Amino acid sequence: MNQTCASYLLRLLEAYGIDTAFGIPGVHTIELYRSLGDSAIRHITPRHEQGAGFMADGYARASGKPAACFIITGPGMTNIATAMGQALADSIPMLVISSVNRRDTLGRGQGRLHELPGQRETLAGVSVFSHTLLDPAALPEVLGRAFAIFQGARPGPVHIEIPLDLLAAPLEAPAPRPLRVYPPAAPAAAIAQAADWLAGAERPLLLLGGGCADAPQASRALVERLQAPVLTTINAKGVLGQDHPLDLGATASLPAARRLAAEADVVLALGTELGETDYDLVFDDGFRLDGRLIRVDIDPQQLARNQAADLALLADVGQVMHDLAEALPARAEDGRAAAVRDALALEADPELAPYVPLYATLRAALPEAILVGDSTGPVYAGNFLASLPAPRRWFNAATGYGTLGYGLPAALGAALACPERPVVALVGDGGLQFVLGELATARDLGQAVAVVIWNNQGYDEIRRYMAMHEVPRLGVDLAPPDFAGLAAAYACRYRAVGDPAALGEALGRLDEAASPLLIEVDAAAWMATTH
Repeated sequence: MNQTCASYLLRLLEAYGIDTAFGIPGVHTIELYRSLGDSAIRHITPRHEQGAGFMADGYARASGKPAACFIITGPGMTNIATAMGQALADSIPMLVISSVNRRDTLGRGQGRLHELPGQRETLAGVSVFSHTLLDPAALPEVLGRAFAIFQGARPGPVHIEIPLDLLAAPLEAPAPRPLRVYPPAAPAAAIAQAADWLAGAERPLLLLGGGCADAPQASRALVERLQAPVLTTINAKGVLGQDHPLDLGATASLPAARRLAAEADVVLALGTELGETDYDLVFDDGFRLDGRLIRVDIDPQQLARNQAADLALLADVGQVMHDLAEALPARAEDGRAAAVRDALALEADPELAPYVPLYATLRAALPEAILVGDSTGPVYAGNFLASLPAPRRWFNAATGYGTLGYGLPAALGAALACPERPVVALVGDGGLQFVLGELATARDLGQAVAVVIWNNQGYDEIRRYMAMHEVPRLGVDLAPPDFAGLAAAYACRYRAVGDPAALGEALGRLDEAASPLLIEVDAAAWMATTH
């Protein structure tokens, strides 16, 4: 078969290690599918392009490597835009390949099928870059740019659109030569300066962000060398392992952790944007750093955002942590972490206490699980409470871009990336209704994914926010569907539970069949049992 632009694209993707693509075939992407059957790339069909994006997001977060999305022109791209926005906010690599109308029709407003006035411009705001391929010979260069971002810079979604007349165009091109990019290392003088400040500090503090997820050993080595308390972001959960004595978790918005941060004389922030949804969840700009701030990030612009740094290192955080651990003298732990943990008293907090048994049950039943959350009460609580044995085991859409409908499709992506691990989607009855169609995708995959539905009859987080601000309770009380009936319709297993014991028993049955297990939690019954 003669090589076309579309078939060469598949060869390039294989060379870069892309093994999974999510997409819904359409008349504008049919040429991508002509050669896909002969490719090693596995294709997954979601029920909505937003689901494709969320699945690719979950795949990348669980595995650390990107997947591809094959998306049609126009509505396919506007459908996936929300998922791209979520991935951009959390620095998640995602390669979105789309079609676009023929080159001779672009920008002419002729009412063509799926036509957007400016598709590339529309998607540019939710991607690291959006590129229209005008010469098929440039395909290796454009893909090289994408993977240079994924490997050596702050990652995020990349969109490449290919005009319809080019997808089937014949192409003579050399064998794929994938680009390998290594991120920069910090100069020795910068490491020495940072080590000097940290060694001389009386009250050092470490802030570990999602950029540390691929360097758990270096993270632990540095923390244990410095013996300083650590605040981790939500995307860094598990980087120090489970229940590390110096790890105070994602508690930077709470008073005791804020006092710790304000009193620190030297703060080392690694791979974190120091953004509102990790450090100021009460939205009062109360997180303050008064000591010297050392920032390390792969993105030069990020080094200048949110908090002004006294020393900024543009470098791979894993290498910097390794170099600092070797440069620093060992020091004794000073008791600050334990004191802050006692002051936080998370498990006794009345807002969090009902969810403590939930995470204890999940930990006992599925200790190695990947927990994927939507924007729902148990997930907000879990951002404070959950402790994971390794990174890439906890991620959700409850912060950052903060979309609903993320949990189920992202969990399916995680299950595809890590089939050896149990995967649990933590979703609310309201959020799940954004993506009910993806239960069909879950069924098709034939994997034992647990979908834990926190049924509180609507949008309870917004209900409570309305009550707090004396806003009339409108639009938030929703009658949920018959989840048992839905499970039957989609050939999924179903259990109804109202207390921790019943949840634990249901989770214990997860591996009894290769099919999704919907576990509906009666939130009112749970709260009455656990209060």
